Amino acid sequence: MNVRIRHLAVVFIVLYAVLFVQLNRWQVFGRDALVSDPRNNRVTIRSFNATRGPIVTADGVAIANTVKVDTVAHPNDRFQFQRNYPTGDLFANISGYYTLGFGATQLERVYTDILAGSDPRQQVNNVGDLFSGADLSGSVHLTVRNDLQNVAKQALADREGSAVVLDPRTGAVLAMYSNPTFDPNEVAQHNSTAAGAVLTALQDDPRKPLLANAYQERYMPGSAFKVLTTSIGIEAGVLNMLSTFPNAGKWVPPNTDNPIQNYGKKICGGDLAEVFRRSCNIPFAQTAVMLGPQVMSDGLAKFGMETTIPFDLPGATASTFGGTAESFADSLALLAIHGFGQGSVQMVPLHMAAIAGAVANGGVMMTPHVVADTRTHDDVVLNRTQPTTWMTPMTPATASTLTQLMIGVVNDGTASCCLKLQNGVQAAAKTGTAQLNAEGKKQRSHAWIIAFAPAAAPRVAVAVMLKGVNDTISAGTGGKLAGPVAQALLNAALRVIP
Repeated sequence: MNVRIRHLAVVFIVLYAVLFVQLNRWQVFGRDALVSDPRNNRVTIRSFNATRGPIVTADGVAIANTVKVDTVAHPNDRFQFQRNYPTGDLFANISGYYTLGFGATQLERVYTDILAGSDPRQQVNNVGDLFSGADLSGSVHLTVRNDLQNVAKQALADREGSAVVLDPRTGAVLAMYSNPTFDPNEVAQHNSTAAGAVLTALQDDPRKPLLANAYQERYMPGSAFKVLTTSIGIEAGVLNMLSTFPNAGKWVPPNTDNPIQNYGKKICGGDLAEVFRRSCNIPFAQTAVMLGPQVMSDGLAKFGMETTIPFDLPGATASTFGGTAESFADSLALLAIHGFGQGSVQMVPLHMAAIAGAVANGGVMMTPHVVADTRTHDDVVLNRTQPTTWMTPMTPATASTLTQLMIGVVNDGTASCCLKLQNGVQAAAKTGTAQLNAEGKKQRSHAWIIAFAPAAAPRVAVAVMLKGVNDTISAGTGGKLAGPVAQALLNAALRVIP
């Protein structure tokens, strides 16, 4: 009998060991596979039956929070809580959405652990509350302001385009709005069929409302790009304030018979200040050729060209010059065209704001960011964003020279019509009208402006881009169309940014 009991005990021990190994294999080593298995909805149900922390602007407005489900209005909803976006479409490209069946995007995805209270630091700090049912959710606090975001939306006035406002001293993004956009509430609803239909319609929209155009898309910059060419020329010793260019209406660059012309086929020339404020094309085409492909490419690399913007939101893209030094070696005519922001040059609006910020900040381009800090439910700071340098594309002396050139654009140049700030504050700017049409075809242009203020001690930098999708935009210029948007943003920002 004892032998049989021992045999039975051994069998039970072996079975227990097998069970122990299998349980650990599934619960520890197979955890990620179980969680991601589409047949496993326990995690999803648990997540939507728990609170999720808010995302809050710098001026205290919640752009994402969690509300109790109205069981009277939604008697068939199996969840207790609903993710809510009180500001509608205003911050959609920053907050993103958090959905039942379609995942999460933007800040909702990047900071999902902190918002849900599942970050290890939150778990450790609240170990006593883990089993008490207490709210462990955290919060994300932004550098972006609700008041400035509203100004950006109103100033764009339903026109397609983007507006970015940042603090050049820190890289903190103060506003970043793109049109078209969308209402994340329509995607976050618990009715997956209805939410899916909304997402499908947004994905099929040729205007790309789900794409955060301010930092996930790039556009031809036109003459706004001349800030980069001028900076590289000064740094290389090819340009200075005494440089002069002959009056000309046409110039034939090397390797081609096709002449380059100034905007509107105007005759244009003079010293550097004159051609910069009037935004002549030919002098900057000539400067690019004088610099040569390698010096131009090396200079652009210092501005972060061809490099993905180091942003704290997902999906940021890179501005591009449209070729390498090697590819331009046998095509100086193409290099000339690119020297004044035409051809294949493509710039990200956020990057252009950072470039304006670099001039304003003595030549130092700060890393752009939208998150100020993250906190526990008890308002204890988990992580605070520290300002860091991204690039240093120019010396303080070059930045000072560019500031004077950009002041000339505002006082007596292409932005003189539309960038007079309140209280006599002096702004500095560069406009751009990017011609998208081929010669002889119907005119189509993007309208740009980059600017900062006050010019003597800058606190705010902006970039505005209006897409050339209709005759109203295409028939205008960067100064006349984008200038008033920049003016509204600078005036509003200077009232609230110390």
